[in-house]
Amino acid sequence: METGPIKQKLEQQWQDLSLQLRAIPINPLERKWATIALLIAALFIGIIMIDALVHGINAPSNVETIDSARLHLSEEFAEDNLGVQTDGSGLITVRMVAGRYSFFPKHIDVPAETPVTFRWVSLDVLHGVHIPMTNMSTMIVPGYVAQVTTTFPKPGDYPVLCNEYCGLGHNHMWSNISVIAKEDWAAPVKSAIAGGPENE
Repeated sequence: METGPIKQKLEQQWQDLSLQLRAIPINPLERKWATIALLIAALFIGIIMIDALVHGINAPSNVETIDSARLHLSEEFAEDNLGVQTDGSGLITVRMVAGRYSFFPKHIDVPAETPVTFRWVSLDVLHGVHIPMTNMSTMIVPGYVAQVTTTFPKPGDYPVLCNEYCGLGHNHMWSNISVIAKEDWAAPVKSAIAGGPENE
């Protein structure tokens, strides 16, 4: 198949388009503002590329599926396993469930200035979670596990808010995290009765 005639036709169309665009009268002020807008867009794209490639800042990419209808039967997100847990090496993991219109458990205690990994699942619809004054903001999609690691900078009470509209009770969907000074925080122990983490 010969590509010569096709290439010539495309070049001719490009030249015709260029001539037509040059023939359009553009006010110098409009040209200046269009240039400024394109430069700003290029700057933002450049910042995103630098952050992604150099600093390693990327959107959460943990792709892990789960059956939302059988959460109560799963080992990880069974009611006894929700809340704060530490493993043998001292890593802190918080497992929480979002469902209309609450986060479960409603209250947890974590240490300040310590990396905490949150694992979230949804019981029903799309939810969002946002914890002010941290990098914690993600969507909780039904059928997937959302995982984010964050550090709380100082002790205090941090609200956990739903930032995706999930129904009429959306504005009542919240939870609370008490951040305790690192030296005062005691790792949760397993409850002798339920076998799950002990959360207040």
